[in-house]
Amino acid sequence: MALDISGRLKSTTRTDVLEFLLLGRAYVALLLVLGVFAVLTDNFLSTGNLAIMGRHVAINGIAAIGMTFIILTAGIDLGVGSVAALVGMIAGSLINNGIRIESLDVILYPSIPMVVIICLICGALLGLLNGTIITRFGVAPFITTLGMFYIARGLAGLTNNGGTFPNLVGRPELGNTGFERIGTGTFLGLGYSIWIMFALAIVAHIVLTRRPFGRHVYAIGGNPRSAKLSGVRINRTTVMVYVIGGLCYATVGLILASQLRASHPASGNLYELNAIAAVVLGGTSLAGGRGSIRGTIIGAFVIGVLSDGLVLMGVSSFWQMVIKGAVIVVALILDQYQERFQERVALQRRDENENGTANGFPVQTPQGDEEEEVTVATED
Repeated sequence: MALDISGRLKSTTRTDVLEFLLLGRAYVALLLVLGVFAVLTDNFLSTGNLAIMGRHVAINGIAAIGMTFIILTAGIDLGVGSVAALVGMIAGSLINNGIRIESLDVILYPSIPMVVIICLICGALLGLLNGTIITRFGVAPFITTLGMFYIARGLAGLTNNGGTFPNLVGRPELGNTGFERIGTGTFLGLGYSIWIMFALAIVAHIVLTRRPFGRHVYAIGGNPRSAKLSGVRINRTTVMVYVIGGLCYATVGLILASQLRASHPASGNLYELNAIAAVVLGGTSLAGGRGSIRGTIIGAFVIGVLSDGLVLMGVSSFWQMVIKGAVIVVALILDQYQERFQERVALQRRDENENGTANGFPVQTPQGDEEEEVTVATED
């Protein structure tokens, strides 16, 4: 039986190329936006703009790292910006007002390392609260974190009666100076925030790919029933991913307040959408069980480059929101298409293997002292 070898080669090539583009869509999108804005704007590749863009990417990237853990378990977190704002307000209060102990009539001003530790603990506790409500009371992650969105934002406003904490530089006599270096300091030409993002990304990648906890995260998102039957502690793992998310959002709040040298209860607006967009653009499925930290970081670069490029081009903030929303929708469409496409390709390859063909080409099977060429026609 004759085979149309050229047709098979073309079909295989189209399939492989399409699969490659879908898997690497974040890299393609990054190269595309870099090329477009480099051509359309004069100062896009300047040193100053790259430094600013790097700080924006770091904020989106750190938030997206925490979001990746949550989405891998088929969860979601809508409280990113609110938690970041609340943590920033807590840091501002600790630096400017200190901790008043009424019984002793004293005010304690913690050092900057203690401020950072306290703020990270607060972020972890908020994540712990989210995870506990989701696992113990069976409330959907969307509803739980939507509630946290309002609670954290309200608490941020109550911290200083809706006002800001300005001039967060501390006072030398109180030993609480240096907070601004977290967001504006540099090392080897890169801002501290960028180094923090890369460090967190490396740790997160190792945890997800080399540690049992990471395998449990993927298992819960892929098939929670099978994960439970396999002995995975679903509740504990789920709580932990929301704690990790809270830690990442608290880090974002500290960096943002440090960069601005002030904390405001309305800061961090729509950060959750940027984080979700970066995660989905990076190839993580909203259905859970599929994704990587590497893709998330590339997605964060895409969002950061897109935002800064639109600003340099003088695009209205309203149109920026429209464009970002369109990017999220397109990313979700591509994610769904990729899932169906990979299922179809997997079934096709399984059928080819079962029928004794390799991409439609005949295989030689021994029959005694002779070899008979066996070919099976498969549908494209």
